[in-house]
Amino acid sequence: MSLLEALGAHVPADREEAADLAQIITFVKAHESPFDRRIVAGHLTASALVLSASGARVLLLHHRKLSRWLQPGGHAEPGEREGLVVARREVREETGLADVAPHPRAPGLLDVDVHEIPARKDEPAHLHLDLRYLLVAPDGAALERQLEETNALRWFAWSELAPLGLDHGLRRALQKARALF
Repeated sequence: MSLLEALGAHVPADREEAADLAQIITFVKAHESPFDRRIVAGHLTASALVLSASGARVLLLHHRKLSRWLQPGGHAEPGEREGLVVARREVREETGLADVAPHPRAPGLLDVDVHEIPARKDEPAHLHLDLRYLLVAPDGAALERQLEETNALRWFAWSELAPLGLDHGLRRALQKARALF
């Protein structure tokens, strides 16, 4: 299934996600290589909600630059053109988990989200048009935190998520993931 077909088949959970989905579809149609970081206005990124095999725990990382808890994910490498490929590689790089697989009942694309990345000295503010997938890790798998980008890496029980101040889009994606278990 092509990216545009996957986006066209995606059913948004709320008005915010519907608006983000429409924006992503328009963006993909306008750019031959939508994952290309050289697109000044923004680019596609991919991330994953990683749950334990039992579904009892969620893996989050504390992002060093943004100073908040997020799901693993990020930019495509040159030549990568599939969101799931990007998401799985990012999970491996940021968490050390190599043996993650898509949840068998999850739609190919779990959630979409558009968010602004603040300007930094080496790049202007821009958009990340994030494609989100649901991956499952074996229970007891060892974690290895990427020191350059993360302050912490941790499994959370569902009951521990509320005090983290997660943004609306991540909470929405987590609700979708939990419903599949």
